[in-house]
Parts: sequence; C-alpha cells; structure tokens
Amino acid sequence: MSAKFEIFLGINRQYYFRLKAPNGEKILASEAYTTKANCQNGIQSVKAHAPYDIYYKKHGSTNAQYYFTLNASNGQVIGTSETYTTSQARDGGIAAVKAYAPTAPTVDLT
Repeated sequence: MSAKFEIFLGINRQYYFRLKAPNGEKILASEAYTTKANCQNGIQSVKAHAPYDIYYKKHGSTNAQYYFTLNASNGQVIGTSETYTTSQARDGGIAAVKAYAPTAPTVDLT
C-alpha cells in the first residue's frame, strides 16, 4: 500500500481531505471546504508546502499530547496532524508528511 490523499464528504456535507501513510494511518487532515474544487486546491497547497520546514508549526496540547500544523505561505493552516504522545513521534509525523505528500496520489471517495 502507498501513501495517498483521500477526499471525502463529512456529515455536514462539507469536503475534507486526509493524507494517509502507506500503513493506512492518517497523518494530516484538512479543515472543511464548501466545494470539492477548493478541497483539491488544498491538497495542491499541501503538496507545494510540505517539503519545507518553514511551513510547519509544532504544538503541544493541554493533555500532554503533541501535534503539528502545516501552514500556507500566508499563514493559513492547510493541514493538522493527529496527536502524538512524544515530541519525537510528532517530528516523525512531520518527516512522513514531507516524504509522502509531494507525490501522493488523490483518491476521491465522494
């Protein structure tokens, strides 16, 4: 199995994407989009920004979990990671997005 982006409809009838690693784990998820075209543009933005450290922001959450966001050049969040129990695991998630996102194909589940 290889890494892939999946486009899907939420129960709110909004479009979302997620990036899945080759093992099937979700490593990045989008905000809601009102149209599929905007969702596809979000994926293209992830592909363009993923290789560069400057676009990642590392966060710690209140329950001692770690996560990261991938931001566009304008600062807007284009993807949010799952939560991790250690900062090292979070950094591994960033490495996975950098490795997989630029070339991952998109699967439309809508």
